[in-house]
Amino acid sequence: MAENKTKRNKRLEGVVVSNKMAKTVVVLVERLKLSPKYKKYHKVSKRFKAHDEKGEYRLGDRVAIEETRPLSRDKKWRVIKLIAKSQKEVVKPEEVLEETPAEVSA
Repeated sequence: MAENKTKRNKRLEGVVVSNKMAKTVVVLVERLKLSPKYKKYHKVSKRFKAHDEKGEYRLGDRVAIEETRPLSRDKKWRVIKLIAKSQKEVVKPEEVLEETPAEVSA
């Protein structure tokens, strides 16, 4: 008898911290870990590179990622859905540098 077993891939939630690569975002996943000696929880974070085919996710977006086959040396996850959009507007460093000289001369 052959049993139908479906493989359940691991799923995690995290925040996009970088989207500078083509078709790739870096997602920061935080979790609480129990210290065996002191019985207290502390935050542990890890960064995963995830595949973003359309380039639609931005800095600060909360996303769900799923484990998949290796897509490159470091990329073994893919973004499956957007959970929450970023609340704040991201200011690029180039924009800040362009505004500063005008304010100084005034």
